[in-house]
Amino acid sequence: AEMVRHAQENDAISSRLVAWTRALLIEDEPAALPQTLVSAMKEVFSVPHCAVRLWTVKPPYATLVCARPVSADTITLANSMRVPFCGSNVGFEAASWLGPDGVVKSVALLPLRVGASPETFGMLVLGSADPDRFHSSMGTAFLERIGELASAALARLRA
Repeated sequence: AEMVRHAQENDAISSRLVAWTRALLIEDEPAALPQTLVSAMKEVFSVPHCAVRLWTVKPPYATLVCARPVSADTITLANSMRVPFCGSNVGFEAASWLGPDGVVKSVALLPLRVGASPETFGMLVLGSADPDRFHSSMGTAFLERIGELASAALARLRA
């Protein structure tokens, strides 16, 4: 029974992943892509808080919200990540992109990179007021796929 439940949960997540990916693929305006990505993530996956930052963008996209400055520490953190981080919000700069301090109790931090490159060009951050929504013992396989797809979609904005 537990295996059937897990299979059903994975099928539901896979369906959501397809719907989210579809939203990215049909967005033909590169400048609108970061907002489409965030809006679809919130809607499709019921993620209450979501933001993306890109630290190397082409000049036409430099005024977008996603291109706001990011500290060197956050870039170093992203470059050090090989898999998404899930856990308590312990004052990550990326959590401040989601709204007022204290609202977000748990986060998932997804580094954005092109292929297997060690260098990142951005980060996708998901957050929740529920301290258990993103926890250190949860699997990250689907979050890794989300990070890969977000990276591929947003790569056309990077310098």
